[in-house]
Amino acid sequence: MASRTRQKRITAAGLYLFYAVIILFFLFPLLWVLSLSFKTMPELFYVPPKILPEHFSFENYEQVLWRNNILRYLSNSFKLEVVTIVGTLLIIIPATFALSRFRFKGQHSIQFGILTFQMISPLVIAIPLYRYFSKMHLLNNFWALAFVYIALNIPFSCWSLKGYMDTIPLSIDEAGTIDGCTKMQVLVKLLLPLIGPGIVSVIILIFVRAWSQFIIPYILLSDQKLFPISVGLVNLQSTGETISTHFLAAGCVIGILPTLLVFIVLQRFIVSALTAGAVKE
Repeated sequence: MASRTRQKRITAAGLYLFYAVIILFFLFPLLWVLSLSFKTMPELFYVPPKILPEHFSFENYEQVLWRNNILRYLSNSFKLEVVTIVGTLLIIIPATFALSRFRFKGQHSIQFGILTFQMISPLVIAIPLYRYFSKMHLLNNFWALAFVYIALNIPFSCWSLKGYMDTIPLSIDEAGTIDGCTKMQVLVKLLLPLIGPGIVSVIILIFVRAWSQFIIPYILLSDQKLFPISVGLVNLQSTGETISTHFLAAGCVIGILPTLLVFIVLQRFIVSALTAGAVKE
């Protein structure tokens, strides 16, 4: 018994050590970028490099915020986020309702198709999109870019929300129908309030995915006035200074903050939606 208990403790310690190494592997680049954002130019050339700056300086953030267009890039990203979230929800809510509540011919094929489209990388469609949009004179068009964002987010969002809606008992729909509700009234008055946490989690996931999108806006936009933050940060590599690494690091920290804050504050909704499909009443 004692040897078995000791073996379990050693196994648990090994697992925790493995988890710690994985966390450090992914966390160290973020900490290094944060450190660079507070360093002065001479500190960039220290050998060996120091993890923490000698004197924390906010001049890099002042340079990025007030002498560059990063505030415009942030504004463009927030506008894209709003249009993407609203447009995606308008499509996936009725689609999820149909896939979860109705039974029709070809339903499984449609669900498999949604899952298949989810696996397509934006890198695969970037060049065809550019040629297509170029012929239609839709390059440097905010709304055209927003429609692409919506299309990219529909498959994963629809699949996630369907898993959440599947946990709502069908007896609720039946009770609403008995009381005289139409299918649309059942969706709007009965199901939407119940799947509210699932919708919030989908909104968060759309926000994170759209905010980090780079290749599509980089291909379809050339006007700096329309750049989102993910593309705008590339311009910080040439700010007129000989070395701009510390400015780029400060810009990266500013660009990461919105998604980081949203994820930390509302992470419980993400966990509830991702695990909702595991238990079905």
